[in-house]
Amino acid sequence: MTENARAGKLVVISGFSGVGKGTVVNRLLSDYDHYTLSVSMTTRKPREGEVHGVNYYFVSNEEFEEMIGNGGLLEHAGYADHYYGTPRSFVEENMAKGKDVILEIEVQGAMQIKKAYPDAVLIFITTPSASVMAKRLIGRKTETEEQIDNRFKRAVEEAEHIKRYDYIVINDGLDDCVSEVNRIVESGEGGVRYDPKFKNRFLQDLLEIIAERTEAARARLHAQKDQ
Repeated sequence: MTENARAGKLVVISGFSGVGKGTVVNRLLSDYDHYTLSVSMTTRKPREGEVHGVNYYFVSNEEFEEMIGNGGLLEHAGYADHYYGTPRSFVEENMAKGKDVILEIEVQGAMQIKKAYPDAVLIFITTPSASVMAKRLIGRKTETEEQIDNRFKRAVEEAEHIKRYDYIVINDGLDDCVSEVNRIVESGEGGVRYDPKFKNRFLQDLLEIIAERTEAARARLHAQKDQ
């Protein structure tokens, strides 16, 4: 890196399932040339259309645990019965070249990054309400009903960590959300303040959705038994 070169930033983007994190990240990569995406490693199976080395590095449990033991991961966490982690070498090499490296990771990993890299920029993306999040998550049709229920329950846990992020961005429109995230990275300004009332309202709505889905599942089970 030359004397006047800008050091790259480490940008952590998290959010509930269904809020559009992946879409926001893809737009940042296509609209601005100073970003690069750290490809995470995972032990889950690829979804339709996902490519090894592009969307994720898909590995076995044994391979993942070997990376942990060798210190090859910046962070790692368990989520939805699988491991996820960030390979160290790619991140450090690209930051040295002046690139802003994006990590799209869960809250467990984000807190590890926050502790190890105090200068990292932590951004939490959410939807305006839990009902909007639920509609998006169900509408993408990539998970079973059981997996969707698990993601809703996980969101209840994740909501308690929102206050530990540096910035909160509400994705109520893709263009505005992408611009807001970029403004935060470039200037340190933007986003909204953590609001306990928003969190509590979001949680209340989410718990009601979970209860409704639980009751609907019970009704379906009873109907099947009666047949």
